Amino acid sequence: MKKLFIPFLLLFVLILSACGNNEKGNENKEDKTKAKTVTYQSETGPVKIPENPKRIIALSNGPNVLALDGNIVGIDQWTNMNPLFKDKLKGVEVVSEDNLEKIIELEPDLIIAGSEMKNIKKLNEIAPTVVFTWGKLDYLSQQVEIGKLLNKEKEAKDWVSDFKERANSAGEKIRAKIGEDATVSVIENDAKEFYVFGNNFARGTEIIYQAMNLKMPEKVKEKALKPGVYTLSSEVLPEYTGDYIIFSKNPDVENSFVGTETWKNIPAVKNGHIFEINSKASTYSDPITLDHLLEFFEKSFLNS
Repeated sequence: MKKLFIPFLLLFVLILSACGNNEKGNENKEDKTKAKTVTYQSETGPVKIPENPKRIIALSNGPNVLALDGNIVGIDQWTNMNPLFKDKLKGVEVVSEDNLEKIIELEPDLIIAGSEMKNIKKLNEIAPTVVFTWGKLDYLSQQVEIGKLLNKEKEAKDWVSDFKERANSAGEKIRAKIGEDATVSVIENDAKEFYVFGNNFARGTEIIYQAMNLKMPEKVKEKALKPGVYTLSSEVLPEYTGDYIIFSKNPDVENSFVGTETWKNIPAVKNGHIFEINSKASTYSDPITLDHLLEFFEKSFLNS
């Protein structure tokens, strides 16, 4: 009788254990189901998103999310390569809109993507997906919208107010030193060409021209203001340089032109009015990048 009793007892214990596991599984499912959602009014229409996203995949606008301490589990390769974000992205997977299997494995509860990206419909099947069109919002409004996504709108707006105040103050000091009519150019190069930028193409242009209200050379205004960037050759580069030059320099690009007479004879170069920034750390307009560049510009102009 005792021999028969032991198997029945073991069976009873196993049944109880299975019930317990099922209850825990159901509880976990219920927890996920009960996670509070809110409706975000995106540029493509209303999207139901978690009130407090916990696992974000940022295929775009990653730096904006990092600035608000959002928990990113997947990031695009360009943001991952930026030296300013290195510490904040330790252990974060690099993904793209093509890596659907990897995205599924990361179990996101929110995906942020660019409107130009493919697979948006498929991304929406994995998790609520909000898309942004680059340049549709100005750089400050963009941060506020990311704040809304993360339930941190107040923090985003507080940063915007503080940044505008600091940048305006820096601009006043700089203009007092270099003169109200002094002009500034922002340039970059690759192996064959040069680029000069308008007032909304990162590389600190939003700070220089919008927030600090420094002046743009007329030739730059004519060619680069509307499109954002204008391509030119080294021969005509002197025509687009202002009294001061912000040189967005890529350490991986050949820069032997700085040894040419054309470059050396540019007035801003001759006068030591050229400030180099790392292009790898300057191609975004998020709070981390903007704060970094604002500090650099203020020190550079006021100590020159």
